[in-house]
Amino acid sequence: MWGLDGRVILVTGASGGIGGATVRQLVAAGAEVIASGRSAAALDKLATETGCRTLAFDLESEESIKGALDGLDLWGVVNCGGFGGEIATPMDTDIAVFDRVMSINARGALLVTKYASQSMIRLGQGGSIVNVSSQAALVALKGHISYGSSKAALDNITRVSALELGRYNIRVNSVNPTVVMTEMSAFYWGRPDIGDPFLAQMPLHRWATEDQIASPIVFLLGEGAAMITGVSLPIDGGFTAC
Repeated sequence: MWGLDGRVILVTGASGGIGGATVRQLVAAGAEVIASGRSAAALDKLATETGCRTLAFDLESEESIKGALDGLDLWGVVNCGGFGGEIATPMDTDIAVFDRVMSINARGALLVTKYASQSMIRLGQGGSIVNVSSQAALVALKGHISYGSSKAALDNITRVSALELGRYNIRVNSVNPTVVMTEMSAFYWGRPDIGDPFLAQMPLHRWATEDQIASPIVFLLGEGAAMITGVSLPIDGGFTAC
């Protein structure tokens, strides 16, 4: 159905909710998945559950990424690794936090793309890259100066990479999810004064699930999206359309 049988796909951020759901759906679609993430325990559990391989590297270190991906035969990548940073305005943001958010969310994804695409070009079989961005890249959200800026940078990395890699039949797209109400998200979006007005503006009036984000990622990797590249796809219940 997806044309992903036997395709070797790297998923960063696989120890998180969206990353883990993506690994499960890709394995179900027949892909050979390599999972990377911060939590070794979560990755080990995912490997036991799905049969995926695991690979450790540091998204803030070019040397670590280069070493991990050197000689690795890849057909696809999901750049899902990320760091939320802080809730802050431009007036009171901690620049050290801003720098780290940019380093992981934008620079880290670019470095993975840099070295993964070298493998994909070498193999000459084309491929697909999906970057997990955010609705915060498309519209201004209060308190999201660091996170939104990093994801806007990631969307531009997506577009330029699509332009440059198209000649090798490598497609590059982004997905831009709304909030997935995880334990990490709940501290902010779970507050009635924050979450209720947000949902009131969203046509579908509900939070997303991890699987509802993972499914479009798998679609963009697969053959059904063979003519789609350079797009930023909102998965946001219509929030950015209003």
